[in-house]
Order: sequence, then C-alpha cells, then structure tokens
Amino acid sequence: MPTLEMTRRGFGLALGAAAAAQTHTVPLAIGSRRELFVDHELIAALRGAELRLASPVDAGPAIEFDQPWEGAFCGYSTVIHDGGLFRLYYRGVPAAGQDGNQGEVTCYAESRDGRRFTRPDLGLFDVLGTKRNNVILANHAPLSHNFSPMLDTRPGVPASERFKALAGTHRSGLVAFVSGDGVRWRKLRDEPVLSPQQSISHLRNITPKTFALDSQNLAFWSGHEGKYVLYYRTWREIGGTRYRWVSRATSPDFVTWSELAEMEYGDAPPEHLYTNQTSPYFRAPHIYTGICARFLPGRRVLSEEQAAALRVDPGYYKDCSDAVLVTSRGGARYTRTFLDAFLRPGVGLENWVSRSNYPALNLVQTGPATMSFYVNRNYGQPTAYLRRYDLRLDGLIAVHAGYAGGELQTKPLTFEGSRLELNFSTSAAGGIRVEMQDQDGRPLPGLALSEAPEAIGDEVARVYRDVGALRGKPVRLRFVLKDADLYSFRFA
Repeated sequence: MPTLEMTRRGFGLALGAAAAAQTHTVPLAIGSRRELFVDHELIAALRGAELRLASPVDAGPAIEFDQPWEGAFCGYSTVIHDGGLFRLYYRGVPAAGQDGNQGEVTCYAESRDGRRFTRPDLGLFDVLGTKRNNVILANHAPLSHNFSPMLDTRPGVPASERFKALAGTHRSGLVAFVSGDGVRWRKLRDEPVLSPQQSISHLRNITPKTFALDSQNLAFWSGHEGKYVLYYRTWREIGGTRYRWVSRATSPDFVTWSELAEMEYGDAPPEHLYTNQTSPYFRAPHIYTGICARFLPGRRVLSEEQAAALRVDPGYYKDCSDAVLVTSRGGARYTRTFLDAFLRPGVGLENWVSRSNYPALNLVQTGPATMSFYVNRNYGQPTAYLRRYDLRLDGLIAVHAGYAGGELQTKPLTFEGSRLELNFSTSAAGGIRVEMQDQDGRPLPGLALSEAPEAIGDEVARVYRDVGALRGKPVRLRFVLKDADLYSFRFA
C-alpha cells in the first residue's frame, strides 16, 4: 500500500509533467503583492485539494433602522473604514413609493470598532419637523435613492474632495458629490457626470431604458488600473429574458466617463444581480471583490397569511434573494468561482422576503485576524436592520486538503521581496510544506519538498522561509497540505 509520502511524490511527478508541457508560459509578475485563491489565475494544477468557499460567521445586529426617517425600506448601505472610524451610509425611507421620491433621505452612522453603530445628532436637515437626526442628504430627489460614497485613495486628491459619491436614477443620470469630512457634501457640478444617452451612443439596439440606474451605482479609485472605475445597473436580454445586469465605465477625473462595457461572467449562467458591491480588496487591491445580491423574481416562499403575520409590505414578499461572491482583476470580466450562495437567507421567514439579504458595500477589517461585511435584513418590515458577518482575513476562498493530503502547483511567476509569507490554518495533525520549483516544475536545489519546513498552526502572516535568492527569477510554488487551509501568500 502506498504511503502518504509516496502519494505526494506521485503528485509531484504528475505536476512536474504538467509543468513541462507549459514551459513556454510567460511568468506572471506578482511583485510583492498578496495573492488570494479567489480564482484560478495563479493555479496550474490541484491534486487531492480543492478550492472551498467560506462560511461567514453571524456576528449579530449592527444597527436597527427604527427612527421615523429610516424604517422598513432602508437600503443600499455602504461601510467605509476611515482610519479609526467606521462610517455607515444608507437610504432612509419609512414607506414604499416610487424610486427617488421626496421621502427618501441619506443617513449616516459611526462606529469605533465596526460592531455597533450609533447615530450622531448632525442638525443638517429638517426632516419630519426636526433637525435632531443623522441625515446628510435630504430634499434631493431622486439622489437620496442610492447615494453611494467612496473614500478616494487617488494620490494627490485634494483634502476637500477626500470623499466622493455618485447618486441618481434613470431620470437624473448619475450626479457626482464631494466632501472633505464624509458628512457635509456638495455637488461636484450641477449636471450629471454620466447619463444613459451619452453611455450608449455607440451601441445598437440598446435604448436609454436599458440603463435603469435604480440600484447602488458605485465607483472607486483603482491604483491597479490607474483610473476611477464605475459599476452600475443596466439590463441585458438573454434568450428572451431581461436580466438585471452590471456594466462598467472608467474615468481619469471622476467627471468624464467612458462608454458602457457590459460585464461578462464566463460560463456562469445568467442571474439577476441586483447589487454588485464591487470594491478593491483592501489587502490586495488588484483583486476586486463583490458580495452581490442575487435576486430571484417570483420565487415565493411566504404565504399571504405568513406575510401578514410578519407585517411585510404587501408588495415585498413574493420574491427572495441571497448573496453570491464575484471577483475581478480589472476589465469587463467577473469570475464566479462558485455559483453557490456565499450567504444563505437563513432561519426565519422574515429572511425570505423580497429584497432582503442585500449586502452593504465593502469588506472592512474589524479585528487582528478578522474582517466583516454587513447585510440589510427584514426588508419591507418594521424590524428592518443591518447585520454583521465575520470572515477570516483573506478568507473568502481557501485551498483545502483533508487528512489524506493534497497539493497545489502555481503557474510560473516572478516576485519581488525576500520572504515567503503564508496565511494558513491546520489541525494539530496537519501541516503545510512549500517546495520551490523552476519554471518547468523541477525542484530547486535546497528547496525541494524533502527539505521544506512544515508549517503547523493558525496564523495570518507566518514567515515561512527566506527565498530572496530567487527574486526576479521564474519559479513555481508547490504547496503540499494535510488537513489544512491556505488563504493567501505573498513575498514580503
């Protein structure tokens, strides 16, 4: 019977043979950036190992939308981690109505730890007869419908424009705002910076109605691409069905935007993605992540009697939705490594109503080894609130191998830095070893698997070994795992 070590050697031979067939592959230049396994960009082969989607941990309510100007239809939330402060933005609207109606306002809350948010008494707008509220935008229909802010990380951005936002629907186009403190906002200009007419001038058989813009239309500065990137709501017809779609535009200055580019999803089946929530992952900003709201129109779970018992608005219980994970490395392409739900609706009929379970924009770090995202719950109900979920840092998707062992071999790559750093977790019996190979998959002298130290434990930044002598040279990494998970690596 073959031993585990013999099996590993067999894997190594198979991987080496696969590598030999790819000797002309141009090495990927990863520099010193952190790499996650959210797609197959760096993966040449998996043997006995698999990619495994994370299971977010319920961390409880973050804020209840129980103020008179908030209510059952709060939505399109954004959380921005700004130094020692977590800033929360969301739409407040107590009653259902037309998108962009005068009753909609934009609200603001704060937290020092990202766990529970409180409302500052801002006194900026008179809403329902009082200025004692946390409203930062009112009487700006339809712009409070989907006001979506960002922290501008572009080098040299003026302090007075450190925060930017886009807001608007098909009626208004997208209007740009700027702010120095994230609370007091002004329009960058009165005219919209993007309208349906200007975005589709080059496309045939597409009308302005294709551009609903009735979702959370968001932008960010991409250091990876060297420009502002916008992801916004459009429609796309496939096989006679119209799907809520995501399109993309870019800008050098946040004012002049390129024409539409519809996002593609590879071989993934078309689905309604109501919000896309795309943003640069804060520990690896060349990778964009999106925890999207997947909408299932007409997929009804509640009966009329059950909806009445929950006091769900009669127009908002005949659909359901959950959250899925998409990623991108720039350009007009998303990767859906998993079609499975990233977050299921969960126990309780209140979670199975229309437009509930919509994730907020942005992942944020809330602990030394923890990051969080937030989800709007109980939509259309008097109990509407925002809930927090926790993940391990870099822990969206892991390379996993069980007790029998498995391994991953990377494509050829070059790196900068001198030390290989791992984010990993093992059982007490498990471990990870890393073999350094040449471009053709042959073990390098002194760095073969038999000479590789075993990493045991659970750490987000374990310095595994010094490999500075290989800096700039084409290499492959062979990760051999037993009862272990690998989340990311980098050369520091």
